[in-house]
Amino acid sequence: MSGRFAASTGSPEHRDLIRALRSVMRGPVDASSRRRAEYSSDASNYRVVPAVVAYPQDASDVCAAIDVARRFHIPVTMRGGGTSVAGNAIGPGIVLDTSRFFRRILDIDPSGRTAYVEPGVILADLQKALRPHGLRFGPDPATANRATIGGALGNNACGSHALAFGRAADNVIEMDVVDGTGRRFTVGSGWEPVPGLARLVEENAAIIRTEFGRFSRQISGYGMEHLLPEKGRFLARALVGSEGSAVLVLGARVRVVDIPRHTALAVLGFPDLIAAADAVPIVLRHAPLAVEGLAARLVDVIRRAGRPVPTLPDGGGWLLVEVGGASDDHAVSRARRVVADVRPMSSAVLTDSAQAAAIWRIREDGAGLVGRFARSGGAWPGWEDAAVPPENLGPYLRDFTRLLDEFGIDAIPFGHFGDGCVHTRLDVPLTTAGDVERFRSFIDEAADIVCAYGGSFSGEHGDGRARSRLLPRMYSAQAMRLFADFKRLFDPEGILNPGIIVHPPPLDADLRRPLAADIAAATGFRFTADAGSFTRAVHRCVGIGKCRADYRDSGTFMCPSYLATRDEKDTTRGRARVLQELAVAARGGRRAVARSFRTGDVHDALDLCLSCKACASDCPTGVDMARYKSEVLYRAYRWRLRPRSHYTLGRLPSWLRLVRGMPALSRRLLRAEPAVALLRFLAGIDPHRSLPLPARRGFRPGDVRPWLDDSGDPAGSGEAGTAVLWVDSFTQTFAPHVAAAAAWLLTTAGYRVRLPDRQPCCGLPWITTGQLRAARRRLAGLVDVLHPAAAEGAIIVGIEPSCTATLRSDLPDLLADPRAEQIAHATRTLAEALLAARWQPPQLDGVHLLVQPHCHHYAVIGYDADRALLGQTGAQLTEAAGCCGMAGNFGMEKRHYAVSRRIAELGVLALLANRPDSVVVADGFSCRTQLADLADCHAVHLAELLAGAAGTADGAARTEDSAAGTADGGAAGTADSAAAGGAADLDAGADGGPAPR
Repeated sequence: MSGRFAASTGSPEHRDLIRALRSVMRGPVDASSRRRAEYSSDASNYRVVPAVVAYPQDASDVCAAIDVARRFHIPVTMRGGGTSVAGNAIGPGIVLDTSRFFRRILDIDPSGRTAYVEPGVILADLQKALRPHGLRFGPDPATANRATIGGALGNNACGSHALAFGRAADNVIEMDVVDGTGRRFTVGSGWEPVPGLARLVEENAAIIRTEFGRFSRQISGYGMEHLLPEKGRFLARALVGSEGSAVLVLGARVRVVDIPRHTALAVLGFPDLIAAADAVPIVLRHAPLAVEGLAARLVDVIRRAGRPVPTLPDGGGWLLVEVGGASDDHAVSRARRVVADVRPMSSAVLTDSAQAAAIWRIREDGAGLVGRFARSGGAWPGWEDAAVPPENLGPYLRDFTRLLDEFGIDAIPFGHFGDGCVHTRLDVPLTTAGDVERFRSFIDEAADIVCAYGGSFSGEHGDGRARSRLLPRMYSAQAMRLFADFKRLFDPEGILNPGIIVHPPPLDADLRRPLAADIAAATGFRFTADAGSFTRAVHRCVGIGKCRADYRDSGTFMCPSYLATRDEKDTTRGRARVLQELAVAARGGRRAVARSFRTGDVHDALDLCLSCKACASDCPTGVDMARYKSEVLYRAYRWRLRPRSHYTLGRLPSWLRLVRGMPALSRRLLRAEPAVALLRFLAGIDPHRSLPLPARRGFRPGDVRPWLDDSGDPAGSGEAGTAVLWVDSFTQTFAPHVAAAAAWLLTTAGYRVRLPDRQPCCGLPWITTGQLRAARRRLAGLVDVLHPAAAEGAIIVGIEPSCTATLRSDLPDLLADPRAEQIAHATRTLAEALLAARWQPPQLDGVHLLVQPHCHHYAVIGYDADRALLGQTGAQLTEAAGCCGMAGNFGMEKRHYAVSRRIAELGVLALLANRPDSVVVADGFSCRTQLADLADCHAVHLAELLAGAAGTADGAARTEDSAAGTADGGAAGTADSAAAGGAADLDAGADGGPAPR
């Protein structure tokens, strides 16, 4: 059927299809080239550009789409979170995305232990709704914070706790479905209402009994064993795992279970992972809740990524064994019995939930991170979840390891060892025909090894495009005919996800990576971490989809615009897919997106990227969309007329130099509404935005008297070393009191503080807007000024987080200058410098601090030092997750105001509404501006907070002379007013610290 709709995009037949869909569906229908590019891949190796993407609002929309598909002879693929690693969530026809609207939890029945859900419900949202009842849905795949229940039912998801709670198939009670004929019906136990099914089962009962259901993780193929009389003729369970190729799920009643109240985690260390696998049968005697396998190399990958790794027992491989009990003591006792029975080389028994969660997090991040640090620059799925009966796991891993060595392929196995399921990604570049041939040959031989051990090619991810072609190696010819006959009962015309399980294409057809032509680094970013290739950089994204998760629950920052819009366009993944499509070579056939950095599709995809850099930290594969956006803008506008905001906001430090030269006139103009309105119009600033008032004068060495030495530099003891205080353009113009406070704090911490002859600009606004040649000139000047001190061993302390992060990240990649690396290594935040000097902060007992970390600070530098320093004050801390929504020039621009505001409302403003008595700490000037504009809240910089709370006879850290204020009068306030909102004793101390004089 997939080949029967041959009309090209934009043809009359294609236009008729779009009109037909729009006439019957209430949800949006989008056939734009950009949208089709976003949905051309899932989390697999494959690229199939759909004809159209539609967003059903309810079951009737899905049924209507099926009717249109039948009329136009076009395939339909149902999609949830798009996290399929087997290629079962992409298709050439209509793609139906249920995750945007079709996502209601319709019923929770605590007494009956059931829930009724629509297919687009995120698994984590279902768990959150069940938690107050002490319940959970059993299957818990690692992608649960963005995968949907429909996807879990589609590929028979399992996760770490399937050992205790079963697979998705074991937890379904009934489903509302529509098949390829347009029939809508409810399936549960029983063969009805599908004509011919009873006869099919009866005629093939012997095959079903001998070839299916041999062990719990036999997921490959259809789950025919559930149709047997002794299995209850459970049609709903047989359709779970059919990957949308037999029916589409419109709703499901699922079983839910009690959350184990008392658990303990036994961490068992072994010489290597194979030795750990050998011990699994012994562990299983103790009826554990979960048994996971980890290799030392995976832990090393986590460390190399800069992620915290908890202390593990000695070993080269580990089993994580979770057990339950009637009490905490009982659970611990059971865990210790596991240790005594297995007798590993080392062990630890944990009951602390935070410690256990940190260890489980190694597993959750493993899949993406192993690809990020592969030798070839990428590791790919395709053989990522094979499973064998647990008693065969050790021998299987030995043979699998030998096969890897024979092919010269690197891989790091890990996974659900209690179920015999092994996850791994293969270090094969997939860029040339030779790579593909080696990949295909390896998969063929790996399949034979799995079959020899009685295993399954898929242990939980489904067969999809990656493994369906291999099924004849696992099943007999009669079983393969049974698959075809089973599908034909539900989908006689073959419109539902064709090529999945039945009549599949070759496993190397439609691979994405071989189609990409190399776009080498030119005169913009060097992309040193990606071998100088823009193409390789954007292909870091393998579609894991962590950017779709609600970061408010995970404490991460990615991806703020998606949380505001819930549109795949605004995920890091969606943007990466468009950029990958940009790189498709001519030999790849028809592109969805024109190969031009100036095309509207590319700029639409990047428009709501805040350049917050959160993806560079939170994405397991290290996608840095802020850098890619900057490179795109550079290539698109080089030697061409740019948008107005690039000349205004994108060159703001240059304009601020003029403002500092005539502060009195600037302040008068910014208090006159006609002048402010004109400035907003000329600069492309949204009319809702205030324009900050500049300080009456900037920061100067004389502002920190009387504690200056004869050279004019602040006099510190020097016991902690030398610190060069770098004052950025924004601090110099709007918040010189923060620089004074920072200088005083560094001095009291024992640093000999030096001030450069001039304070150079890092060029960040130029970088953000893609003016990279101009940015490079500014960075070169900065290196000339700051390098002599760095070469002498001094540290460079930044005040503005985004500028400080620029020195740590963008500077070395833009300048091919070894001095840039030295400066990057010497750059510190204020908190890092104070912690290193073991400076004791003032006590703020009884004060509640609401902290908004700057995105660049969080992503590039990490917020650990600030968190630790604030923790030492004794204050109560609440830390906002996610961006404030301003993100430099992004939130100031007229077309971005609504999204900027929505991001803030979902994040820091919601927290502030819950605790209006908070003292708000925000080091980023843009963060403080956002809070002032949207909440009339004056936030303080860390330096203001600590210097003001410490208090000295030298006067206030902020005075009327240096107060910034705002053009609309009054949002700024003073450090005193911020403290007064928190606690009386902080208010008394706010007049301390150094005063500009």
